[in-house]
Amino acid sequence: MTGFARRDVLMAGIMGAVASPLVARTDIPPSLDVLARRKGLRFGSAISWGTAGADRGSIANPPYARLVAAECGVIVAENEMKWQALRPSPTAFAFERFDAIVAWAESKRLATRGHNLLWHQPKWLPRWLNSYDFGATPKREGERLLTTHIDTVLARYGKRIESYDVVNEAVRPSDGQLYDTSLSTAIGGAEATLDLAFHTARAGAPRAELVYNDYMSWEPGNASHRAGVLKLLEGFKRRGTPVDALGVQSHLVTQGLDARASVTRLERDWRQFLDAVTQMGYALVLTELDVRDNGLPTEITPRDRAVADFTKGYLDVTLSYPAVRDVLSWGLCDRYSWIEGFEPRKDKALRRPTLYDREFRPKPMREAVAAAFAAAPPRNRAT
Repeated sequence: MTGFARRDVLMAGIMGAVASPLVARTDIPPSLDVLARRKGLRFGSAISWGTAGADRGSIANPPYARLVAAECGVIVAENEMKWQALRPSPTAFAFERFDAIVAWAESKRLATRGHNLLWHQPKWLPRWLNSYDFGATPKREGERLLTTHIDTVLARYGKRIESYDVVNEAVRPSDGQLYDTSLSTAIGGAEATLDLAFHTARAGAPRAELVYNDYMSWEPGNASHRAGVLKLLEGFKRRGTPVDALGVQSHLVTQGLDARASVTRLERDWRQFLDAVTQMGYALVLTELDVRDNGLPTEITPRDRAVADFTKGYLDVTLSYPAVRDVLSWGLCDRYSWIEGFEPRKDKALRRPTLYDREFRPKPMREAVAAAFAAAPPRNRAT
């Protein structure tokens, strides 16, 4: 059977399992979540809200929703829990879209991750917050705004969400220093702001996993970013800030056709970083896996193979750490990936950054993730 034929059968089995749940099947391949759970891991994906009939990677798009439900054990909202979505004004919350995602996940018996309670960059805060008048007592007002936001979200979802990206992307990649925002300026500093976010989250969700999430990666040019994240994590430990895990976004960027050589070049520095994180006692969560196919030819077959091999090499290294429990991709289908709009290829060829192509056919990257789960050392999982 050819690679494409095998993948067509795989897709037919996965989609058919969801379309006909009452029909006994013996030829359905195991989902990625099933493969992951055999090693004490869990697999998931981002998904969006959408209107019926809209061509989006959403809960309202039946083919995509079926694919996510078939492959995953956990989901995360792509944008609907962020401040820009939840907070249209200082006095209002807009929960309808995220409510719908959580309800959909529960109807499919999928867990939900919370992303995020604070994206600590000015460009990702709502406009009203960047120009907010904090008044005569800015520290008090800044603390009130932040704690009210977190308390309100946690009170609404309670035990329905078991893992939160409490703070997202607080470290500047260029120099490893912390961003300043309107909130941190009012409160009196970035560290105080991040600490307050985590302490508030712990009080509101005492049993949830609290995560600092960032996109420092293993490719060249990330050394300052990684160093800044380590400094932040060390500070959390020193100050007693309740952070349980580092979210490793895993937006990978290929380094050429020879994936094995690339992995060999990158592995040492990456292990040094993960060693430092885990030796501090932090767990690891791979939160946003996808791949930019940079430096690869236009032709699909060698491009897909190189992406798959690079992904497998990255996962083999990273999953060798028992501290990893969850692996989430940032979408499952090329058709709906954010990368095409963020960084199109110079040769105009459509990006192929996810596990399934634009026609919902599984790609070699899907096979690579499955193989990485099969090769990963087993770990115990309490949940």
